Amino acid sequence: MWNALLWGAVAGSSILLGTVTSFFVPMKQRILGYIMAFGTGALIAATSFELLLKSIESSGLLSTTIGFLAGAGIFTAFDWYLWKNGARKRNRSSGGSSSGVGWAIFVGAIMDNIPETAMIGVSLIGNNSVSWALLAAVFISNFPEGLSSSSGLLEDGYSKKKIFLSWTAAVIITALSSLAGYVFLNGAPDQVRAILGSFAGGSIIAMVSSTMLPEAYEKSDPTIGLITALGLLIALALNTL
Repeated sequence: MWNALLWGAVAGSSILLGTVTSFFVPMKQRILGYIMAFGTGALIAATSFELLLKSIESSGLLSTTIGFLAGAGIFTAFDWYLWKNGARKRNRSSGGSSSGVGWAIFVGAIMDNIPETAMIGVSLIGNNSVSWALLAAVFISNFPEGLSSSSGLLEDGYSKKKIFLSWTAAVIITALSSLAGYVFLNGAPDQVRAILGSFAGGSIIAMVSSTMLPEAYEKSDPTIGLITALGLLIALALNTL
């Protein structure tokens, strides 16, 4: 159980790493875009092989399809609401001055991370061994989110202390999400875990498609296609360990 809390915190800690980096180290937008692209590829691979393939093996294609579409649809509905209220800026290093943007950025980041870290906890069930591919993918993808979002919030006038405390709270929430995934699904039938895995997979794919990849392309150049593929390949290699 405590391993789930630990690994959830590790996965979320790169948000704080990105935040601290934004305070002291100027980073070129192109490099940030490359990191986002690499993290996107890693998340796609981890979702495909750790969540969706296992879901099909345990519950079949129909159940996986229903869970996947439900996850993608619900994420999109929440994302649309937050998008209308400023969350479209949650990965932007350029700030926005509209009221409520800071809140929307925070909630949007939490929404991005909950399905990912919950599945980290689920991966510990049975063999008590974390999915290294999923852990690495979430860790890599969180770094540019923390860095870019914090840069935007700084431009909007938020203090470093407030930003740091906010993302510290986000890390705590993601750790608890991993713990919840382990506690509530430990002992659940394989089919239930598989369906929830496909639900999380739909949420993750919707998230990277609507936030990470567009932002990566905007910040850098067409080479993100190759870098995304490289991220997928390395996550696939980790999945074989």
